[in-house]
Amino acid sequence: MRLNLSSMISLSEIPERYYRPQNTYEETLLRRFENIPTNIYRTNDEAAEVIANEIAKDIRESQAQHKYYTLALSGGNSPVIVYDKLIQKHSEEGLSFRNVIAFTVFEYYPPVSENLGCLAKLRKDFLDHIDILPENIMAPDVYASEEKLLQACQDYESKIDSLGGIRHMLLGIGSAGSIAFNSPGTHPNTYTRLVVLGHTEHNDALTIFSSHDTIPPSAISMGLATIQKAHKVTLLAWGESKAEVIAQAIEGKICEASPASSLQLHRNASIVLDLSASSCLTRISRPWLVTSCIWNKQLIRRAVVWLCGLTGKPILKLTNKDYTENGLGELLAKYGSAYEVNIKLFNDIQHTITGWPGGKPNADDSSRPERALPYPKRVVIFSPHPDDDVISMGGTFHKLVNQGHDVHVAYQTSGNIAVGDEEVIRYVSYLRNVCRQYGHESSPILAKAEEVRHYLMHKKIEGDPEQEDIRFMKGTIRREEARTACRYLGLPEDHVHFLDLPFYETGLIRKNPLGEEDVRIIMALLEEIQPHRIFVAGDLADPHGTHRICLNAVLAAIDELKEESWFKEDCRVWMYRGAWAEWEIDYIEMAVPMSPDELRFKRNSILKHQSQMESAPFLGDDERLFWQRAEDRNRQTATLYEKLGLASYEAIEAFVQYRPVE
Repeated sequence: MRLNLSSMISLSEIPERYYRPQNTYEETLLRRFENIPTNIYRTNDEAAEVIANEIAKDIRESQAQHKYYTLALSGGNSPVIVYDKLIQKHSEEGLSFRNVIAFTVFEYYPPVSENLGCLAKLRKDFLDHIDILPENIMAPDVYASEEKLLQACQDYESKIDSLGGIRHMLLGIGSAGSIAFNSPGTHPNTYTRLVVLGHTEHNDALTIFSSHDTIPPSAISMGLATIQKAHKVTLLAWGESKAEVIAQAIEGKICEASPASSLQLHRNASIVLDLSASSCLTRISRPWLVTSCIWNKQLIRRAVVWLCGLTGKPILKLTNKDYTENGLGELLAKYGSAYEVNIKLFNDIQHTITGWPGGKPNADDSSRPERALPYPKRVVIFSPHPDDDVISMGGTFHKLVNQGHDVHVAYQTSGNIAVGDEEVIRYVSYLRNVCRQYGHESSPILAKAEEVRHYLMHKKIEGDPEQEDIRFMKGTIRREEARTACRYLGLPEDHVHFLDLPFYETGLIRKNPLGEEDVRIIMALLEEIQPHRIFVAGDLADPHGTHRICLNAVLAAIDELKEESWFKEDCRVWMYRGAWAEWEIDYIEMAVPMSPDELRFKRNSILKHQSQMESAPFLGDDERLFWQRAEDRNRQTATLYEKLGLASYEAIEAFVQYRPVE
């Protein structure tokens, strides 16, 4: 059973020579805009294997010389896959870490508990699984008093220097371009010190702490000068959510607004990316500016849309001069004239638009994104959390129901940890008052309500796993909100399925790995319904990773069922986005427009999920509420279509077809 198929999604085939040049000449051309040595790999797994091999080699060489190997470790999420590879080498190859001295790059201050923080995360992810000596694990003294804190920071720097410096430092990059806790505006001449967490760093810390209220206000962090002193620095970035900030660090000027750009000055720094994280680099996103191109449908669309933005013209007004003056003369050589390119691309994008997302019955479907028959279609919408369906495709959901299709929605996880404690306190207080009002003072329900209320208000310890009773109540709140939204959309209650995939139910932010049990639950639903259409969240920029795991679960189920006759002959899979990002126009294969009234209806369906409004724990770095960001993205897509010279709509939801991997 293949459980990581999302890493194999290739919306357009990026030629290997763009990211793995064959000779120095090609490398020089492709990297002309890059100011830091950058290595791109197809997947983060492939990249992590290379880095782990390099670290293992260095550790063994140090052991042969009877020397310590100093390794600085980040507590972020990006290096975790490298840690997994090193653990594997320890258990399978006998790699010893007894000569390794590990330094944490940062630690939160003041500490909340021993179970929370950078070092605690590093222990769970890495250090507790290898044979490193306890005395060789170094972290800033976060228990120092405020009066002695400056000395503690200086002592940490002195300890690094006394061991000959950091041999290899592994870093991730924050959503604002920060490295360690050196946020935008950090002076380059900074060493280990106390830093106050800004808004962005505060949100990034939600991967460790479960709520904003429990995140410490500050941290002790290595400075930019400390990083510059390291013998070797490797910065890791995976996924499209890091693509823009990493491109700015690599191709932009050195500036305080992008602390990671300071690595351009390091004598031995490198950046390692997967293809998704490299998507904003010139050689990947605009290869016509650095080399000759292998032109395909997506690249032509990207190039012409880019040219429209550059010139301020719609597609049909572009001229030969526009193409030749902006590095796109190859397209004229391929098609003969700007007119031919323009017409081809205009028709291509126009044919993505449909008001019938399930296909228009008894109509010519030769130029429509979805086939007319069969009608009605059986449709399954997979939603990672109990609101992603309406946030990302609420307008399309409503059209499918109104147009007579047999629509089912499957909520993959309970979403319970995304409900604030205040919501549970409010509901159990309501339950308590109802029991008292109607004479059920001895009811076990009242006793449970009192117990839960007292626990949340007085006993709960931050960092402990959520209790089963609390998870049940939080999950129930989300279930009923989802049912309310589905009723509003006109969906029968027996078409609403709650899968409660086991990987999610840890009671913590960190989830279990995806397992076969999760996949078999999805397979059972698909075999029961045998849908003609499947919608699945392809939103990989989700800040806490559940969307990716849920996508992998559905793709694994499809992979197991793809030879079944009902799937092979008559099922299509569409990926939606919208909660954290939108599809780029290069890839859009179906665009479903909405009128102002339809957009308002979508907003109302999102608002049925009241627990996910202002008090939701995981809003990410985007300060807008989910309904606001969904509307803004849908309007932006419609505006882009209009600027390209196509029809003007209030908003558009976009979809990309998934074709099963062989």
